[in-house]
Amino acid sequence: MGGIDGMDLGTFGIYTFDFEHRPATRMRESVQELEELGWRAFWMPELLGREALTHAGFLLSCTERINVVNGIAQIWSRGARWTYGAALLLADAYPGRHVLGLGFGGERRPGTRPLAAMTAYLDELDSVETVNPAPRAPMRRILAAYGPRMLELARDRAAGAQTYHVNVAHTAQAREILGPDAFLGVEHAVLFEADPGRARAAAREHLAPYLGSPYNVAKFRRLGYSEEEIAGGGADRLVDDFVFWGDPETIVGKLRTHVAAGADHVAVQVIGIEPGRSAMPYWRLLADALLPRPA
Repeated sequence: MGGIDGMDLGTFGIYTFDFEHRPATRMRESVQELEELGWRAFWMPELLGREALTHAGFLLSCTERINVVNGIAQIWSRGARWTYGAALLLADAYPGRHVLGLGFGGERRPGTRPLAAMTAYLDELDSVETVNPAPRAPMRRILAAYGPRMLELARDRAAGAQTYHVNVAHTAQAREILGPDAFLGVEHAVLFEADPGRARAAAREHLAPYLGSPYNVAKFRRLGYSEEEIAGGGADRLVDDFVFWGDPETIVGKLRTHVAAGADHVAVQVIGIEPGRSAMPYWRLLADALLPRPA
């Protein structure tokens, strides 16, 4: 479980926006502690200002073992030639520790079809010629994918797929499309709150931007949620499927259902953290619950 072309990410990893709000010294301290706790994979997005490949390079430079996954680097942020060059350097400098996750992402682009844009970007990536030295370990890439055709592209043109804000049923569907060999990494949000009212209120706040996004709304519809369930902040069924909340035992049990449904790896995003505070206490708790202990 958790492997991409021989690279071991572990069955569970950390996904966070948290580092967007941290100075470099705090980022260094946090990722080093995560490594010491035994986490094998750290995932971060490209959305709020930090550039994906320099972010990955900094975290890799601070650590010795933990793998860093861009989840995702937006294809609109840099030309394919420069993405290739940056990923090639990271593969050379940190063999077997970086995964380039690519996605359509970001703001709406009317008239642009995600599948066509991603296909064209991959074509350009694969046509790059460079004088840069070849790394000892290969570059590894995955694609953000939800719909069947993008999942097929991830299967055929990458090592596999990353999904974001999906339910367990989608994980089973994605595995069927990807087949047995392609990597499937699933992000899932968790909230350590046992009171249903408070938990669902916080979960709705987290989901609000996605419930207004055309691409995500289309995804929710494909997964069988009605217009009424998507509207008004999300019905309880939708909220409970996309944010696992409750006590630690409940949350851990639900995370494992993605693995049972076919995920190779689950990237856990802790939400509900007050501004200025860190999710580290929960990452420690999850390490105790999810990671294998040394013999």
